[in-house]
Amino acid sequence: MSGVKKRTYVLGLTGPSGAGKSLLAAYLTGKGIPVVDADRHARKATAPGSPALPALAAAFSPAILCPDGSLDRGELARRAFSSREETDRLNAILHPVILELMEKELTARRAEGHPLVVLDAPQLYEAGADAACDGVVAVLAPAGLRLARIMARDGISEEAARRRMSAGLPDSFFRDRGAYILMNDGDEAALQKAADALLDRILGE
Repeated sequence: MSGVKKRTYVLGLTGPSGAGKSLLAAYLTGKGIPVVDADRHARKATAPGSPALPALAAAFSPAILCPDGSLDRGELARRAFSSREETDRLNAILHPVILELMEKELTARRAEGHPLVVLDAPQLYEAGADAACDGVVAVLAPAGLRLARIMARDGISEEAARRRMSAGLPDSFFRDRGAYILMNDGDEAALQKAADALLDRILGE
């Protein structure tokens, strides 16, 4: 069977805000593993001239647009992450567009013959992108640590950071769906070590 090319394993990567998902994605990219980035495709989906932009303005107010017509991401985030209902409204508009873009890139990466491709999506389950994955890894972290990271990363108040966290999914959601769990409650080296062990497990199967 040595001449048979192995099928590409698609690993979904997700987790709540502030847990460290982006840190893990950057590490995997550095190891030469292709990462299909939902956030990058979200920027494409909301670029000036895209059909999603006027839909977002209609749903959340024209105040989310800058004077030049581009998206004010901070203002959209403030409105869209104020509650679970508003987050759901955002997802209903963006997910179909982003999913289509991600599927196109994933098809291209499969055709290149990579043994492993990572699908990096904070809203992996909500968008239905987990259906394209052979397995999912969720990066989790204690709530207090996530809160501090979100405040530092986005330059927002504790109240705003707590609202963003409450609009997301609880850790139990990821555990209940059988995702591999990587706890990011130590230093970066510890997360990388856990990631390497997971990769050995997946690629060795």
